[in-house]
Amino acid sequence: MTRVGPRVVLGVSGGIAAYKACELLRRFSESGHDVTVVPTRAALEFVGTATWAALSGKPVSAEVWDSVHEVPHVRIGQSADLVVVAPATADVLAKAAHGIADDLLTNTLLTARCPVVFAPAMHTEMWEHTATQENVATLRRRGVLVIEPAEGRLTGADTGKGRFPEPDEIFELCLDVLARQGSGTMLDLAGRHVVVSAGGTREYLDPVRFLGNRSSGLQGYALARVAAARGAEVTLVAANTTLPDPAGVKVVPVVTTGELRDAVVSAAAGADAVVMAAAPADYRPATRAATKMKKADDGSAPVVHLEQTTDVLAEISHDRGRPDAVIVGFAAETGDDTGSVLDHARAKLARKGCDLLVVNDVSGGKVFGEAHNEAVILDSDGGAHEVPRATKSALAHVIWDHVVTRLETS
Repeated sequence: MTRVGPRVVLGVSGGIAAYKACELLRRFSESGHDVTVVPTRAALEFVGTATWAALSGKPVSAEVWDSVHEVPHVRIGQSADLVVVAPATADVLAKAAHGIADDLLTNTLLTARCPVVFAPAMHTEMWEHTATQENVATLRRRGVLVIEPAEGRLTGADTGKGRFPEPDEIFELCLDVLARQGSGTMLDLAGRHVVVSAGGTREYLDPVRFLGNRSSGLQGYALARVAAARGAEVTLVAANTTLPDPAGVKVVPVVTTGELRDAVVSAAAGADAVVMAAAPADYRPATRAATKMKKADDGSAPVVHLEQTTDVLAEISHDRGRPDAVIVGFAAETGDDTGSVLDHARAKLARKGCDLLVVNDVSGGKVFGEAHNEAVILDSDGGAHEVPRATKSALAHVIWDHVVTRLETS
């Protein structure tokens, strides 16, 4: 007997971004999920039933009266492991908030007892309207995950907040939601604002050359994505990455350590937690050439004088925007003649003054750019928690578990 994967209901409402939901459906189907597509009548004006049926392998309808002997308006929601509405229009958000059930999708939302995710997409004015914001707040109070829309090009020439997040990123967020189903703490970061930094900063010698490091940003992005899946408002300060913006996350791009410092300090002022997963450059050139440095004809090399950059982690640990904020640092360490990886990490934890320090042994270039990670999480009380090799998302969940514990006891 073929094993049926998690049962996902993909609700599609009537916005221009409905065509992007086809890619989300493909990702779910190709990864072994059993997907039932439930469009609204308006959604079928953008993408027809034939497309949804072909991609899902199932009949598709927007009506409660089709196949009525199977009671679809009750059965679909009752049997689902996840309901994701993507795109979610202002109309569907309003109906869901007020319990209106006038089609198959809104009936399904009322009968579902599984996690529900809304991925809104609409014009900025509609998203920012008081009515929409109150509806979103109502849904979130009920334990529904309504992710923040992205910023960018909208219908026509307009740009702003309200853009449909990338389907791949919505898919990854939904996987995190499914992974935590039944944990009893699905949205344990709801109502919290968290800041995550990711990537590696660059310090320029001239307009072309810079000092940098090998940080890919993958772990920081996993932390941001997981926090959003657990209900947090997330600000991601991203240094020189090429990764797509995680769904529901505000991304602040930076280049240098100084820019990273300014962005983190600003965002951290009212944050409940800050996780410094970025790799800031420790040194920068004392002077930066205004033009490209030319190679000398005599074969001599220029002498570059360096100065230390700002220690961002130490600054936000000692000068906290909120006294009860949880500060998490990362330490990429190698052992040497003066001590082991953990010896150096414990000294760093004491020196920086943060609450938790995630320690990576990067001997031989391990961790950088890889999909998996392993770590030891040190805490300021002297504890050490080993996290075996797993995906970076799995490590992110463990880190947030530790943060949540501290937030609940602070």
